Amino acid sequence: MLFKKAIPCLLLLVSCGKNQEIVHPVETKMTESVYSSVTIQPDSLYKVYSAVNGILDINLVEEGDLVKKGAPILQIINTSPKLNTENARLNVKLAQEKYQGNYAILRDIQDEMNAARLRYRNDSINFFRQENLWKQKIGSKLEYDTKKLNFELSTNQLQLLQTKYNRTKNELKTQLEQAKNSYRTSLINTEDFTVDSKIDGKVYALFKNPGELVSTMEPIAAIGKDDVFIIEMLVDEVDIVKIALGLRALITLDAYGSDVFEAKISKIYPRKEERSQTFKIEAEFVSPPKVLYPGLSGEGNIVVAEKENSLTIPKEYLIEGNKVRTSEGYVSVSIGLQNLDRVEILSGITKDTELLKPEK
Repeated sequence: MLFKKAIPCLLLLVSCGKNQEIVHPVETKMTESVYSSVTIQPDSLYKVYSAVNGILDINLVEEGDLVKKGAPILQIINTSPKLNTENARLNVKLAQEKYQGNYAILRDIQDEMNAARLRYRNDSINFFRQENLWKQKIGSKLEYDTKKLNFELSTNQLQLLQTKYNRTKNELKTQLEQAKNSYRTSLINTEDFTVDSKIDGKVYALFKNPGELVSTMEPIAAIGKDDVFIIEMLVDEVDIVKIALGLRALITLDAYGSDVFEAKISKIYPRKEERSQTFKIEAEFVSPPKVLYPGLSGEGNIVVAEKENSLTIPKEYLIEGNKVRTSEGYVSVSIGLQNLDRVEILSGITKDTELLKPEK
């Protein structure tokens, strides 16, 4: 009997003797962060476009040059035909004649108004005379109704013509102003055109060489601040709700190896990039590196929560998102903060609980 009782115990030791990894939860500082890719860009970076089509005559600056606001960047020879300008000038003359000259449109309406005004006065006199007679029981009801109807019709006709005259005059005035604007635009388009810088900054790119065609649809240069850089970060859509302005971010750049730079979240773009399924946010360096170039890349971790003395376990010991395997079986737990390696346990186990690594 003694020998029989010893067999189960022996089997237990053998089972336990297999390479079973056992850990205990530990209390440590827990930091939860959100990962993002990083690209460095100059502040206020913008693409320069031309207001006219033409041929690039000369670049007045070189890439890397510092420019002041309003400084000329390049000169464009406009190739727009001068015929457009002559047509615009004729349109102004025609619109001016319609509005201010003896053009038939307003004159004809004015003649109709003068005739309608005479009819109105005549019908008015006849109606009020007939009305006085009718009050004295003189004349017939038919005569009274006829003169009243004529008076009302002439009144309405005069009002309609007055409205038509005012509306037509306003339309002609608008057409004149539009023709003048088109003429001014055509005058600009027939001249050589100089593109100026909109900010104090640095020329980061020139996209055209002298002699190449310039279109209003294509950028011809890129200009941005030379001393202020922003950090563009792409965050996965599942993490964007955790991001808030002012959160701390830890940045590493490929150009600086393992150096870590602190930054603060300064802007969150509300629109998702459909192609990458990410949201773009911006951050500013607390203490930026001494040398930065547009396009430098790296990685960032945005700190969304921190907690001292958290009870944590290795993330690989968590099963199905809310269970752990103990020496007494599977136990449900409540989790809190998480990072890449560990997860916080809020309830379900203690620091004395033995945890077995889940079986694969």
